[in-house]
Amino acid sequence: MEICITARHGSISDDALSLIQQKIEKLARFYDRVSSIEVLIDPPRRGESGVEMKICADHANDFFARGSGHNILSAVENVIQKLEHQLRKYKERLLNRSRSRDVPAA
Repeated sequence: MEICITARHGSISDDALSLIQQKIEKLARFYDRVSSIEVLIDPPRRGESGVEMKICADHANDFFARGSGHNILSAVENVIQKLEHQLRKYKERLLNRSRSRDVPAA
């Protein structure tokens, strides 16, 4: 899985970068066909930082989420929760589709 973290108009400390990367790596446990994750971090404006994430997965549409928070880490947490929900919902949809095929017609 390839992870690309980019800061728009600024930079991120190494500690924050490693924490963000650790949190992002946990997304792969929800859907195992994740091929790449792109993260775009906006600098704080009006007291809030913005984060956008895009997950590219094999045999699926891209998953995208945008969020904001008081600092970068809270914004990342917000976006990760949204993406977890999207991945769980997609995987559940796939499982329900395969279960409906296994049921014999009466």
